[in-house]
Amino acid sequence: MRPRTPRPLVVDTLIAVAMAVVALLLGQESRSQGWAELDARGHVLVALAQLPVALRGRWPLGVFAFLQVVTVVHDGLGYWPVLCTFGSMLALYTVASVCPVRVAVACAVCMTAVWAYAGLVVRPSSPGSVLGPALLYCTVLVWFGHLARRSAELTRRLRAEQAEQARRAVAEERGRIARELHDVVAHHMSVISVHAGLARFVFDSDPAKARGALGTIADTSGEALEELRRMLQVLREEDPEAPARAPMPTLARLGELLDRVRAGGLPVDLAVEGTERPLPPGVELCAYRVVQEALTNALKHAGPARAHVELRYGTQELAVRVTDDGEGTNPARVPAGGGHGLIGMRERANLYGGTISVGPRSEGGYEVRLTLPTSAAERSRRGAPEAER
Repeated sequence: MRPRTPRPLVVDTLIAVAMAVVALLLGQESRSQGWAELDARGHVLVALAQLPVALRGRWPLGVFAFLQVVTVVHDGLGYWPVLCTFGSMLALYTVASVCPVRVAVACAVCMTAVWAYAGLVVRPSSPGSVLGPALLYCTVLVWFGHLARRSAELTRRLRAEQAEQARRAVAEERGRIARELHDVVAHHMSVISVHAGLARFVFDSDPAKARGALGTIADTSGEALEELRRMLQVLREEDPEAPARAPMPTLARLGELLDRVRAGGLPVDLAVEGTERPLPPGVELCAYRVVQEALTNALKHAGPARAHVELRYGTQELAVRVTDDGEGTNPARVPAGGGHGLIGMRERANLYGGTISVGPRSEGGYEVRLTLPTSAAERSRRGAPEAER
């Protein structure tokens, strides 16, 4: 028997009391129906055939068995059998709604036998007039109880699926936040590390340059804290008193990113082809983060080099290309397993139906190519989700 959340005891108690009252009032017609008039013993038996129904949610089989025993005693003493049917029928329905079909069918056979005892043994009647209604009622009760059980199982399954979807959504959101944190921290810490090394190297020989490096460190760390604060506000989004968070980075802020990279010691230039236009927020964030990760890798691994960023706006897609002329063939630039940054870039590209290629160039240096569809129809054709994160 599957676990079942019991109904409120108060509700079942009210149902049991109501049935007992109806049965006792109906019992006043026993003599007119040709059966023994209810006496004190009869009243007790009728009450015992209804009141235990209050506990049917906790012990369905036990309540059903007890009611059948009371019914057999009641009918054997010559009282009107109809008075004990209400509780037995409700108990059979409850058994069918919480127990396997074979158990419900066995209980239905038992109740049919009790009814046959009253109609064929205590007061012999036509078998058809006794067994027909008994089989009909028992079949209907078992069928409706089985439907209720299936409905409850489907509801539990649906809730379990919804809970699983919620857990999956939480995991995906954690992955997204992890990617954001990696992109934010990795880039800014790379800039800070470069300038910290520069400041230490020229601290005595060139105090002005050291102060400039420390100023860049202060500015970069402030920007990193601001972006981290924005990520924390994403996690506190349900708080109505939380301040409105700043928009996520877009291609309009690409100039600020390039300035930080230049300040970190990597010369970089930008070329834009096509007509610049607003793009879906997720597409712009994806392009921005890929450029950020590519320049961060160049800043850390390329050595003395120059970088070039190219944006090409097409009618249906955005193409991004980041190259440098540093030590592109150095195996140290390609961490084992691709590195978390490279994994993050590929995940972002896949999320928006794009393609990305990362690797050394034949003429030297390193290259990152990203192509993103910019229209909902094109993203749908490539199998990407239409909803923007």
